[in-house]
Amino acid sequence: MKKRISAILLLLALSVTSLFGCNSTKETVTKQTEKEDTSEELTPLTLNEVAHSVFYAPMYVAIEKGYFEEEGIDLTLVTGFGADKTLTAVISGSADIGFMGSEASIYMYNEGAEDYVVNFAQLTQRAGNFLVAREEMPEFTWDDLKGKTVLGGRAGGMPEMVFEYILKQNGIDPKKDLTINQNIDFGSTAAAFAEDSSASDFTVEFEPGATTLETEGKGYVVASLGEDSGYVPYTAFSAKKSFIEKNPELIQHFTNALQKGIDDVQKLTPEEIAKIIAPQFPENEESTIKTIVARYAAQDTWKSDLIFQQDSFELLQDILETAGELSERAPYGDLVTTEFAEAAVR
Repeated sequence: MKKRISAILLLLALSVTSLFGCNSTKETVTKQTEKEDTSEELTPLTLNEVAHSVFYAPMYVAIEKGYFEEEGIDLTLVTGFGADKTLTAVISGSADIGFMGSEASIYMYNEGAEDYVVNFAQLTQRAGNFLVAREEMPEFTWDDLKGKTVLGGRAGGMPEMVFEYILKQNGIDPKKDLTINQNIDFGSTAAAFAEDSSASDFTVEFEPGATTLETEGKGYVVASLGEDSGYVPYTAFSAKKSFIEKNPELIQHFTNALQKGIDDVQKLTPEEIAKIIAPQFPENEESTIKTIVARYAAQDTWKSDLIFQQDSFELLQDILETAGELSERAPYGDLVTTEFAEAAVR
């Protein structure tokens, strides 16, 4: 991951235009309003999310209930499919705000970037992925992975690092005690698991991948990485330092809209949340979305506020160090600001 960040920074320095003359990321565009008579009053803002998942339900509630519009923002949502791609979009200016694991900001900072990205709002406080087996295992323990093959995530990314962190916490060596296949593209592991039953014994899946496998009878959730890893600052919103300095009011309005979504999620039922965010997931039945929301709510996935606390940031760096991905710890004061999140809850 660190090498990839270095390559990104070098390419951008050589030619941002040539790098982004062709946009290969799939865009999932959500507009807050289509009313031409009000669009001129709204400030356009592009948000690049690392993935499109029910895991981020509070954000989609804010979108669907028009909270960004209320805050004067005309939001375009783009899915980057990976923290490296989301970070690249923010660095290049093709996105104003990135939503991804904060490890990307640490890697960028440690590479010596002057206009690094700063985290200003944390949304999730648990890992959002699940371990899926080919058969039901009601008595599953992590020792059951010894000698097995697991479809994992990209080295240096939060899904894989949290998975390996859990393994090590349970006395399992990720390099020696099992085989972790990291050759499958992000977002394609569920399909690969379903299509080839001989290639792997387990897969680590975000939603809706985990529930889809269960619904199709192709897999069974046997463990929650969110529960077994504890409270982890999994995903946060960030923007370049220069963008935040130039647009503090816009960042505040954006954070206010998010907080409204969080407030709703704290008081609504999974069924009510599913109904609100269903337009974001037209490929899924509302009942499936409800199941996923309930699963995430049960493990206390979402923060009640957006404040990114220092102890969470240090825990993140502990995980990076355990994974061998961090050569030097980054200062919390440089990479996190809490002023916008604190103001949003007042």
